[in-house]
Amino acid sequence: MLLKFIKFGTIGFTGMLIDFSITYLLKEKLKLNKYFANSAGFIIAASSNYFLNRIWTFHSHNSHVFLEYSGFLIISVIGLLINNGFLYLIEKNFSLSKSAKKHFKLTINGKYDFYFAKLCAIVITTIWNFFANYFITFNL
Repeated sequence: MLLKFIKFGTIGFTGMLIDFSITYLLKEKLKLNKYFANSAGFIIAASSNYFLNRIWTFHSHNSHVFLEYSGFLIISVIGLLINNGFLYLIEKNFSLSKSAKKHFKLTINGKYDFYFAKLCAIVITTIWNFFANYFITFNL
């Protein structure tokens, strides 16, 4: 199980890059709502992660790809709810102090508090996604 978690985490890292890129593009460049941008980035990354995890992590040969993908996405949507919930709580309650922002050369306007909160939320969501997919999606 540890090797699968490491593989899942590796794929999750590429998903995180996709997620952050899409979120940044939609939020910062297109000026869309940050929760919509977060959701879009998360879903696109989850779709990419499904196909990579199917092949590399779980070596799935399930012929019902649509059902398996649907299960993965349902777990991902639950993860998205967890992600947005923690994102909201972390951003609102644990924003970086002014001294920390200066130390890390972050802006004072809160722009990077959102991305710090998003990173924390991703860690929490990854744990949920791995175990739910390990025991449900790729165990059927």
